[in-house]
Amino acid sequence: MEFLNLLPETHLEEIETRSRLKTQVLFKHSTRCIVSSMALMKLRSCSVDADCWILDLLRFREISNDIAKRYAIPHQSPQIIVLQDEKVVLNASHEQIDCDKIP
Repeated sequence: MEFLNLLPETHLEEIETRSRLKTQVLFKHSTRCIVSSMALMKLRSCSVDADCWILDLLRFREISNDIAKRYAIPHQSPQIIVLQDEKVVLNASHEQIDCDKIP
């Protein structure tokens, strides 16, 4: 799995719209957390047909807050949120993050 950087100029509305055509995976990553680093290593080995976005929580926590509010999902780290057809189809954190669960 290759990741695109989720940055302040990246609009969640655009990612949501893209989810109509292709699965979108959002990965909230804390660069100071070993569990998050292990989850990232696991995800990098995945082979999924999706656009995968990584969010650096230490630099852009406000984006995580926007995601939590937009999808009514409490913030966790590490965390993946999978969108299809503009809806959340998977929300997983910590050890629950598993390539096989990504549709």
